Amino acid sequence: MSKIIYKSAEEIELIRESALLVSRTHAEVAKIIGPGVTTIELDRLAETFIRDNGGIPAFLNYGGFPYSLCISLNDQVVHGFPGKHVLVEGDLVSVDCGAILNGFVGDSAYTFAIGEVSDTVKKLMRVTKECLDLGVAKAVVGMRIGDIGYAIQEHAEKNGFGVVKELVGHGVGVKLHEKPEVPNYGKRGAGIKLEEGMVIAIEPMINAGRAGVKFWDDGWTVSTVDKKPSAHYEHTVAVGKGKPDILSTFEFVENVLKEKNNN
Repeated sequence: MSKIIYKSAEEIELIRESALLVSRTHAEVAKIIGPGVTTIELDRLAETFIRDNGGIPAFLNYGGFPYSLCISLNDQVVHGFPGKHVLVEGDLVSVDCGAILNGFVGDSAYTFAIGEVSDTVKKLMRVTKECLDLGVAKAVVGMRIGDIGYAIQEHAEKNGFGVVKELVGHGVGVKLHEKPEVPNYGKRGAGIKLEEGMVIAIEPMINAGRAGVKFWDDGWTVSTVDKKPSAHYEHTVAVGKGKPDILSTFEFVENVLKEKNNN
């Protein structure tokens, strides 16, 4: 059984650089995402941007995954394939991205609304992002994995949404997926204790309806059992003393979206 890989302060700074490259990639996607754009165009843009900035797409060929981005539409939860699908007004698109820079991995996901979406979808996006913030707030020395999961689950279910149980967050930095697993559900005070040097990807996957999911025959795509939409946000986070150190950021992507909305 593999062990947790603890990172030095220097290594955490290198992971931050990778996570910021991912964050900037999301901003590049935000610049062109919209009605009439195909999801494969977003994938090509991301791969080019990551490589132009000295990185390697972390997802490409990972376990045989054939793309640089996971792009999951509407009722797809995660691991969707980019393709010829043309985005239309009302689509919900979650974009998960990873990059390797200087040998270290950053990982982050963001969910985009295409044009005007329903009030349910708006609420789903807001609550899922709030779940991420609440989970991240628990990534401090002395807390436990269960504290993160409990904070996420309690907020999602209080709002009438389902928490995906089959897929979880994870350690990250040296490899894309490391120990420990970071579920989006759990009991306060349960699970392993969080310690300095741990870097984790916290990534609530929240469904508008039931929590259940189904796995597609392509071996990757996961969607909701009731065909209702799902949202996904993710940060790479270093466990800190007193407060978490969030290595990725949504600032870049949200600045682009704000600018687009103002034009």
